Amino acid sequence: MERWLKHGNLDPQGREEKSANEETQDSTAARSKSALNAKTVAEFYRTQPVRDRRIHVLGMNNTARFIAHSLRGIPNPPPITLILHSWDLINQWKASAQKLQLITDGMAEKREGYEVELALPRARFHGKEIRHEGNAAEISEQEGKGGRRDMGRSLEGESEEPIHSLILCTKTPFLLQALSSVKHRLHPESVVLFLQNGMGTVEEVNKEIFPDPATRPHYMLGINTHRIQSAPDDPFTAIHANFGTLSLGLLPPERLREPAPYAPSPKFLGKVDKRDPVEAKYPATPHPDEAPSTNQMVPWTPNDRYLLRTLLRTPVLVATAFSPSDLLQMQLEKLAVNCIINPLTVMLDARNGAILYNYSMTRVFRLLLSEISLVIRNLPELQYIPNVSHRFDPGRLESLVVGYAHHTRDNISSMLNDVRLGRKTEVEYFNGWIVKRGEEQGVRCLMNYMLMNMVKGKGMMVQLEVGEGIPFVEGKMDEGGVEIKGQSGVEE
Repeated sequence: MERWLKHGNLDPQGREEKSANEETQDSTAARSKSALNAKTVAEFYRTQPVRDRRIHVLGMNNTARFIAHSLRGIPNPPPITLILHSWDLINQWKASAQKLQLITDGMAEKREGYEVELALPRARFHGKEIRHEGNAAEISEQEGKGGRRDMGRSLEGESEEPIHSLILCTKTPFLLQALSSVKHRLHPESVVLFLQNGMGTVEEVNKEIFPDPATRPHYMLGINTHRIQSAPDDPFTAIHANFGTLSLGLLPPERLREPAPYAPSPKFLGKVDKRDPVEAKYPATPHPDEAPSTNQMVPWTPNDRYLLRTLLRTPVLVATAFSPSDLLQMQLEKLAVNCIINPLTVMLDARNGAILYNYSMTRVFRLLLSEISLVIRNLPELQYIPNVSHRFDPGRLESLVVGYAHHTRDNISSMLNDVRLGRKTEVEYFNGWIVKRGEEQGVRCLMNYMLMNMVKGKGMMVQLEVGEGIPFVEGKMDEGGVEIKGQSGVEE
């Protein structure tokens, strides 16, 4: 810890005085300038050496196991630390062979060399984190008995060592609780990779976890299309069901770039005889009152470059890097698909293919897509990017939805699975994000608002059923009506 502080002149808990904060910004600017002058990658690393090669993976879901397993399989693998969220998982890991296993096409492969740490998620009530100073084991035991858990900055049994590279694999609704447990270990030179579904997570983290841009870590966003399944009765095994890709992009930090629309970047065909940029078929037509655009590229830190290059050189991940504006458009395409398939399969309680070859369902998701398309095409950050109006046309979005539904027609959506198990869904980060951004533009997305609340309502109904341990609605044996809580009645 002392060696790290001396080398970096940073406080990992973000408690610097004003003079120290200014000194940090000056040193960051100096390193960024030297990085711009570096002509080769080797020269970049001589100028800005990586302090620590260790990569921390927060979460123990399917994606986390897949990525951690893949990273340990490359030549000269980085040290990997798995951050677990409960004492039970820690004890299960100690009692096991301390290996992660990935099953692909029936072939199992185990890898070792992992370290584990504890980070208990911080409880949040009404959007606020509840602080508590106490023993982590006592709090975990109290939680197991049904007691509430109040979390503070750090607890006994949790590490205080700084984190330079962090991969977040937790579910979107629980991101703030998980990130709160390690936020004091992140510093302005750290890089955090978000692998959550939906939109709005970064804005939420900035508001609740890192409100000060000067002490905020760097962000990297990722879109994972690999299909990973759980293995029954084994929390340290994952099944690689279908190969996909991992799309990555660095998000320009606000301390180096003011929030503004992205400026377009030139596109090339990659041919020797075609070295001029390609002209856009559908040029951008920004609103006259729109703010001027700014360059989306900023200098990279050593941790940014190290984490990105490590992921790119992992063959199983099939990772590719994109510019911020390109990655944002890919996120929005995936969002449009998720806004249709996930909530509609929840309401139908059916597999993804249920929305196909159904005229009535087609009418429903066309109305939803008309709202989604209107909101996306008018996002301020994309006003200077060409081809957006054509790329997010309702007809093209419908083709994406139908194609994905056909390809995964026998699958159960993650949102439907969450509802069936009584868990919180990600609908607020899908349709809810469309509703929120539509309100900012003066557009009322009534269809998406209604569908979002219907999914939330069904989820609450299932949670009540699970909590009571008895069916909430029971069908009569002799007629088509329903009986609710012992009351006779017919639902029309």
